[in-house]
Amino acid sequence: MKTLKFLFTLSALISLMGCAFAQETSSNTIADWERAKTYTKEYLDVMPEAGYALKPTPEMRSFAEQMLHLTDANYGFASATIGEKSPYTQGEMEKSTDKSKANVTKQVLASYDYVIQCIRKLTPAQMKESIKLFDQFQMSRSAAFAKDFEH
Repeated sequence: MKTLKFLFTLSALISLMGCAFAQETSSNTIADWERAKTYTKEYLDVMPEAGYALKPTPEMRSFAEQMLHLTDANYGFASATIGEKSPYTQGEMEKSTDKSKANVTKQVLASYDYVIQCIRKLTPAQMKESIKLFDQFQMSRSAAFAKDFEH
């Protein structure tokens, strides 16, 4: 009887720890995105206005285009991960004609806010659910957000 009581108690404890871990994982994910937003803003702030047009080679994206590409990825990945229509079409931000420091900074930071908002919409259980990202890649929602973060 003591063994059964011990196993039941242990099982309940592990279950509670799992719930706490899942909640902590969502909090950690949000903290990671908030930190990335802060660091990215530092890059945007220190780049002089003239540097936004900088292209290391003619074939490469300019600094502004790269930052707007990141913006497109944030909207695309996050909306696909939660199953909502993106506020922007694929590549729309990068094709923007306004590549000024002020506009790029505004758009990039808004995309980070969008990702964070999307993460907050999901419960820890939903973060673990398997989805088919872009109708092609099978993974958990948590993994999809990690892929966006990596991108």
